[in-house]
Amino acid sequence: MLFFLLYFAAILLILHILLNYNRNARLLRKIPGLKDHFIVGDALAGIKSPVELFRFGRELAKKHNGIYRFWCFPLGAVFIYNPDDVEIILTSMKYHEKSIIYKFLKPWLNDGLLLSGGSKWLHRRKILTPAFHFNILRQYLVSLEDSASRLVDTVNKVLNDEVDLVPLISECTLQSICESAMGTKLSDDTTGKSYKEAIHKLGFLLVQRFIKIYLYADFFFNLSALAKKQNKYLSIVHNFTRNVIKERKKYVKDNGICLSNTINGNNNDYLNIYSKKRRTAMLDLLILAEKDGLIDSAGIEEEVDTFMFEGHDTTAAALTYCLMLIANYPDIQNKIVAELKDIYGETKRAPTIEDLNAMRYLERCIKEAIRLYPPVPFISRKLNDSVQLSNYTVPAGTLCHIHIYDLHRLESLYPNPLKFDPDRFLPENVATRHNYAYIPFSAGPRNCIGQKFAMMQMKTAVSAILLNFKLLPVTGCADLQFQSDLILRNSKPVYAKFVKRE
Repeated sequence: MLFFLLYFAAILLILHILLNYNRNARLLRKIPGLKDHFIVGDALAGIKSPVELFRFGRELAKKHNGIYRFWCFPLGAVFIYNPDDVEIILTSMKYHEKSIIYKFLKPWLNDGLLLSGGSKWLHRRKILTPAFHFNILRQYLVSLEDSASRLVDTVNKVLNDEVDLVPLISECTLQSICESAMGTKLSDDTTGKSYKEAIHKLGFLLVQRFIKIYLYADFFFNLSALAKKQNKYLSIVHNFTRNVIKERKKYVKDNGICLSNTINGNNNDYLNIYSKKRRTAMLDLLILAEKDGLIDSAGIEEEVDTFMFEGHDTTAAALTYCLMLIANYPDIQNKIVAELKDIYGETKRAPTIEDLNAMRYLERCIKEAIRLYPPVPFISRKLNDSVQLSNYTVPAGTLCHIHIYDLHRLESLYPNPLKFDPDRFLPENVATRHNYAYIPFSAGPRNCIGQKFAMMQMKTAVSAILLNFKLLPVTGCADLQFQSDLILRNSKPVYAKFVKRE
């Protein structure tokens, strides 16, 4: 019996050495990180509730100096949140491949712009880039203003009450992306509500798969109860986006497309827009590309799924925390209102692009809000080549998680980082900061294609709210309790109160 136990112990020891002392493991173990456990390495550290997991990440970021690591054979990962390392990763196309965790989104987004790579990504980016040209963004403004007006009408029905900002704002942003980029009105509130709920559920399921390493393999995941739930929610999401495409194709068939091959004199083979009497939609470019054989119907669905999610859920998160902060800082709110009065005077009119450009203080407030609460708190890459990060050699094959949330709260970059201070984004202050100190829309070649659209959307919504209502605080910064998710999502409602502005 003793011999058997010794034999078994020897096998376990050999296994531990093979798993945790191979070349990659030895290199990664030089980087500060979690306390390793026998055989399983760091695998047990992530088995936490979504709220606990988010809090744990912040504790690790405070403990370490811009970088720490994770190891559980065969997966190794580094977590970085200092601007020098972030710049190395984001500026090089060598490290543009998304990490394994994004494959969990494949059943939903397939090979859309967020997940695709290589020549396919370049091809799709070329098709879609004209949809966010300045001249096209001007045409989106009509739809954004319509959505903001409906938001004002909705708020008028809940004056002086404590209102959960999340469903209120997400309804507005979903309408905005449908009507501007997709050129389709929501047929009813129930359909939109089901779509939003399905997205929230999918985010929760993705986190569950992320923390349970044995579910990384598709074989085991497909046998789990999570897979059955995922298929249910995917059916809701995909049916919603297919209906959006169907509606827009019908519109195109009935109304035709007016061709224009130039923007400001620059040739562009992929730009075909409606005449001035009609509104352009991003989806039109995809429909046209399908006619030209540049994309198929499955490809259109991939991109619409991607932009429907990214275009409404991330912007809704940004607006939610922005309005919460403005409610809690009345002096800053008064400065925004004063700026808006300088722009509009006593007139009540729809905003123009020139009006939005003049909202410089409001823009600084929005930028500061998404510094504190970046809608996408982290992004991830797979390192196909070894790289030096913070003077450590990180071997090829390692996952690199870039924690935007922690980067944006570094004391060395942002003194008194928890303070809401829009003046951090005065031109003279921005000029002295590291170029990769602020990346709410990612950065480098794979930066967010829709960031100008998002800023337009946020300015339009916030200005409409503040011209009509005074925001009073209910939920404060100290009340927020985030959970790990696809976006920065609070575990509880985020409340504010609206009072009619005289």
